[in-house]
Amino acid sequence: MKAAVLVLDGAFDSGVTGVLDVLHTADALRGRLAGATPPPFDIRTVGVRRRVRTGLGHRIDTEDLAAAEDADVLVVPALMERRPEDLVGLVASAGHRKARQAVVRARERRTPLATACTGTFLLAESGVLDGQRATTSWWLAPVFRERYHRVHVDESRMVTTSDGITTAGAAFSHLDLALAIVGTRSPALADLVRRYLVVDDRAAQAAYAIPSALAEHDPLVSAFERWVRERMGEPLSIAEAARALGVSERTLQRTVTRTVGCSPIRLVQNLRVEQAEHLLRTTSLPLAAVARRVGYESPGPLRALLRDRLGRGARSLRG
Repeated sequence: MKAAVLVLDGAFDSGVTGVLDVLHTADALRGRLAGATPPPFDIRTVGVRRRVRTGLGHRIDTEDLAAAEDADVLVVPALMERRPEDLVGLVASAGHRKARQAVVRARERRTPLATACTGTFLLAESGVLDGQRATTSWWLAPVFRERYHRVHVDESRMVTTSDGITTAGAAFSHLDLALAIVGTRSPALADLVRRYLVVDDRAAQAAYAIPSALAEHDPLVSAFERWVRERMGEPLSIAEAARALGVSERTLQRTVTRTVGCSPIRLVQNLRVEQAEHLLRTTSLPLAAVARRVGYESPGPLRALLRDRLGRGARSLRG
């Protein structure tokens, strides 16, 4: 398997090294599998310039982009830009035109593409994600959703693949991304690498998301989030919330969905799960009491939500 890793100026350092570490580890461990040995990995670090500087200032020598023309996958590690308001300008800048063109040419050759976190913005800006499903860092999803209307973004996923393009979530999901690439050739080898590197199998980002951080991208959603928190232990009505905020229920539904990618009811559930998790970790309150504090008459619905959103039971959340 020939994997080309396209490293750009300002790349997220651990994104680059995480991908390379996983791929090289896979190549080193492939002979330890029982049965047929997977073919070797040919791993190339390529760039639009022969020497690039990462976000933390480390220099990396790269091969010419021509080395990626016959690659089995082109991986684009994230850029180290944490400010959402500047990220779109960066990926759309003249400085990254050659990178966008390289992505487009790879797509025209039907070369599988892979990226994570802010790298998803670069692929979306190039147009190759139009009409596709993708994920990105959960806290960047509102900005992504606002700019790239033609991409079906699901920030709850850790890794998603759509028509030969694999995307992953926040920065350290580069490990999940690289393991997914290994898994396309040998699921058993990917599992072996996961064990050697002690990387958990994480299917979703939902457990890491902070609802208030998502809500702050829109004044109405932020006001709705505050309204819910002030009434967390009460039965809540979306219609009542809309009246209190001075908008129609339809406007509230549409604005919340556009901003955070879920319905108002689901956002309420997420806020309740967040508060319940905090109480379970920091108090000795029985689960029934925690459930009442977050708006449930009995613990059953809360148990189900904790399993659904966090993948864990109440007992495992106790300190």
